[in-house]
Amino acid sequence: MAQKKKILVIDDDPDITDSIKVILEKNNFEVNIVREGKKGAEAVDKNKPDLVLCDMMMEEVDTGTKVAQEIKKKHSALPIFLLSSIGTATASNVEIQKLGFNGVFQKPIYPEQLISTIKKALKI
Repeated sequence: MAQKKKILVIDDDPDITDSIKVILEKNNFEVNIVREGKKGAEAVDKNKPDLVLCDMMMEEVDTGTKVAQEIKKKHSALPIFLLSSIGTATASNVEIQKLGFNGVFQKPIYPEQLISTIKKALKI
């Protein structure tokens, strides 16, 4: 049996992380959750995920951007997707790739979109 792909979710909202965890685990992904942006980069080094989902606004307004940029310094090929309640507006006004993100998921998250986008990013 193939090894499960690991997803790291960095978000301080337990309602969001719990629902994402359920969706991903039902689709055979291993999920790790970090609730503080400043621990996100450390968690990448420790857990070695295949993909990261990161909230934009946690302790500070642009925490997600700082976390993504920190992760990309060491793991430039690691896909990182922004989780944001203003995701669509952010994506249309900011070049998210320059911020270190590969794409954006608008909250609330739609399970089908989440799974299809992750599978596409991981080529599975």
